[in-house]
Amino acid sequence: MTDALKRLSEEGVAIWLDDLSRKRITSGNLAELIDQQHVVGVTTNPTIFQKAISSGDGYEQQLTDLAARKVTVEEAVRMITTADVRDAADILRTVFDATDGQDGRVSIEVDPRLAHNTKATIAEAKQLAWLVDRPNTLIKIPATKAGLPAITEVIGLGISVNVTLIFSLERYREVMDAYLSGLEKAKERGLDLSLIRSVASFFVSRVDTEIDQRLDALGTDEAKALRGKAAVANARLAYQAYEEVFSSDRWSKLEKAGARKQRPLWASTGVKDPAYKPTLYVDDLVAPNTVNTMPEATLQATEEHGSITGDTVAGTYEQARADIDAVEKLGISYDDVVQLLEDEGVEKFEASWNDLLKSTEAELERLAPSEG
Repeated sequence: MTDALKRLSEEGVAIWLDDLSRKRITSGNLAELIDQQHVVGVTTNPTIFQKAISSGDGYEQQLTDLAARKVTVEEAVRMITTADVRDAADILRTVFDATDGQDGRVSIEVDPRLAHNTKATIAEAKQLAWLVDRPNTLIKIPATKAGLPAITEVIGLGISVNVTLIFSLERYREVMDAYLSGLEKAKERGLDLSLIRSVASFFVSRVDTEIDQRLDALGTDEAKALRGKAAVANARLAYQAYEEVFSSDRWSKLEKAGARKQRPLWASTGVKDPAYKPTLYVDDLVAPNTVNTMPEATLQATEEHGSITGDTVAGTYEQARADIDAVEKLGISYDDVVQLLEDEGVEKFEASWNDLLKSTEAELERLAPSEG
């Protein structure tokens, strides 16, 4: 065993777990990960909830009660998911207090079917913040075109946000702009800016999956040499953009008013290609004031053979730009790839949400009390 997770934390990378289930909460496993493996936050998404609830483990009693009350399937899903997030937030509360609100956070996503509806996303974010009712919650809003004004409005109301499904550098800059605009609104409303927090979830592994597939189709030596480089390069260039925006005059005015930086969060950090080291998207993305949200397999791999050797992002921007340019020169369009990944990301979460609704509906019907 190495102490790679401790070293990662010391380098300024917050380790969050990309998973949640009732069993993980009630068994004491989440508390154990916080205590022993430097986990300081939790992220969820519709796919994670779909897997957890369809496994049935720990949800029977609540589903029985919900069936007896004859609630709608949509209400049932929200009651179940917000209960898990609330309990996880309570377990992480000591971390939240110890880090002055920086960590100890649990994320819950707005209904993914609303990804292209600004007004509905704002309404859902407000509802989720009210339902969970914990100061250490982050409401996840996707970085779609419709999501951007929703992010500004929700931040402007003083609700902390995890912006999700960011793939492109251009969109990431728009996300940071939406955050700053939201803080400016919150300031006008007289809100305490120090209480508003945000992370920007920049997706990593899916970029390699898509670009590698296109490189393999080309099959040349030049194409093969670029396999596994695009995702890390993209994320490193995102960090460069973060450094620029959060050293601007616009930012410094907000910082003087108490605002906190929106941290880059590396999402989708589980390696999809077995040819790559399982800790690729951890070892190569070590930078101060970032978050890495890991599935448990990646967390364990990092603990066992992570290679944490200090900051692996500083001084890499020129090479990162060269790697992205080299991919483009082979005829693979960066803009096409990142738009495809955003569209697919929204579709996948929507499909998982629909599966979750279906499986929950089946359980409610099964557990419905007989009439009379």
